[in-house]
Amino acid sequence: MIGRIQGTLIESNPPQVLVDVHGIGYEVDVPMSTFYNLPSLGEKVTLLTHMVVREDAQLLYGFLTAAERDCFRQLLKVTGIGARTALAILSGMSVEMLVQAVAMQEVGLLTKVPGIGKKTAERLILELKDKLGSAMIASGNTAVASSAIADVIKALVSLGYSEREATMAAKKLPEDIDLSEGIRLALQGMVK
Repeated sequence: MIGRIQGTLIESNPPQVLVDVHGIGYEVDVPMSTFYNLPSLGEKVTLLTHMVVREDAQLLYGFLTAAERDCFRQLLKVTGIGARTALAILSGMSVEMLVQAVAMQEVGLLTKVPGIGKKTAERLILELKDKLGSAMIASGNTAVASSAIADVIKALVSLGYSEREATMAAKKLPEDIDLSEGIRLALQGMVK
């Protein structure tokens, strides 16, 4: 199996990129979280990969971080979740948000991802509640934020900010902050 590729990024058409490795071009599907952080065309890139071999295709999925790849692999183990859906989940929310949604049993956050209905979201929470946290900790990513930080993120999303914007603003907050102060500071940080 191919576990990592390193080469020159020569094409990028979301969600697929083409990486030239010593004259061989690898088509790699990546989540949007990885896509947005890729270097410019013509520059070197290293992607951790997961290869899926099917009867009709051999597909390569790439990730910039081990946490993303580990999360992708855990999502594939959930009943009814295929590679495309797992990629959509990681494109719709960060690993941190997914771990937080599963830990806090937030069905509503998961159903915001296109293609994820209420029953699928409930199944994700049920099957991942013990696996996802330990997988992310093993990857060196302690993503489950305090409940106050989680509430700040929910408040910002309900005010109309995207989950990505809300998460970025909440990352700058101290862990022991209370809800009202957290919302105030996060909004101030977003205005600047």
